[in-house]
Amino acid sequence: MAFVRAIVAAYTRYGVSPAGALRQAQIAPRRLREADGHVTAAQFEVLSAHAMQELDDEALGWFGRRLPWGSYGLLCRASVTAPTLGVALKRWCRQHRLLTDDVLLHFEADATAATLRIEERRALGELREFCLVTLLRYLHGFACWAIDSRIALARVDFPFAPPPHASVYPLLFPGPVRFNAATAGFRFDAQYLALPLVRDETATRAMLQRALPLTVLQYRRDRLLVQQVRQALAAHPHQTRNANGLAALLAMSPRTLHRQLREEGASLQALKNEVRCERAKALLYRSAKPVKQVAAAAGFRNEKSFIRAFRQWTGLSPGEFRAELGARDGGS
Repeated sequence: MAFVRAIVAAYTRYGVSPAGALRQAQIAPRRLREADGHVTAAQFEVLSAHAMQELDDEALGWFGRRLPWGSYGLLCRASVTAPTLGVALKRWCRQHRLLTDDVLLHFEADATAATLRIEERRALGELREFCLVTLLRYLHGFACWAIDSRIALARVDFPFAPPPHASVYPLLFPGPVRFNAATAGFRFDAQYLALPLVRDETATRAMLQRALPLTVLQYRRDRLLVQQVRQALAAHPHQTRNANGLAALLAMSPRTLHRQLREEGASLQALKNEVRCERAKALLYRSAKPVKQVAAAAGFRNEKSFIRAFRQWTGLSPGEFRAELGARDGGS
């Protein structure tokens, strides 16, 4: 309801009654006084669409000038022709400056992580929270939609104290949220940046027929999840002995982890076996450790179960595998 009140504040700023918008969204005016009230995503989308068009301001009063209806559609169209997500996000941030300089969007990336942050160049007043939340939702929503993938966020930052409705934030952003940060922004795995965009003009036009599809649509499918699971299992063997530990490391619930892996045609047990097998092979090849120690390092409780599993994976016992490698190296 706090975000509904923010839209009503935009109407107040422009000296227009919000009665029609509230009626269209089936939100009774008396509900605005509910401190812990909620509306559905569908109601909020209807309210936002009506307000954006009635006020002719897609920024809903955030900035010193209106952003006419269709402004963010232009950003989508300019960015969706990019070859990869990284290029698309650079375009989005650069061209957002054509809309306003009240805030600047900054995009940075290195080999491991990508960061998007918002620089505030003027006081945003009572609409600050709504503005920063929505801008980050636009960016994350566009990125997910453009590559048709749920992008897990490593961290989401906001430069204000936790609001009374802070419990809503995990529903808005798939990652740990931190308040009282220096700036607003989020961070995610840089590997997403290389993924190609899969949307064309027809898909863009269909998406833009709705007011806020990028901010209300939550993706379940993560095109990098299998790879992230493999990396987590390899890098943190002790923390990922079970689904609960792995899910916590990936900032999701165990149920979501299993469901998304199923959607990708994978299973946690199969990925565990794959990582264990590669770890065992590397140890057998690169070290002279006894098989019992290799078994423990690969996550097995005893040597016998390791030998049985290794034979299923490779068709050889650990000793036979090591001997075969030795024979190859000796003959090369």
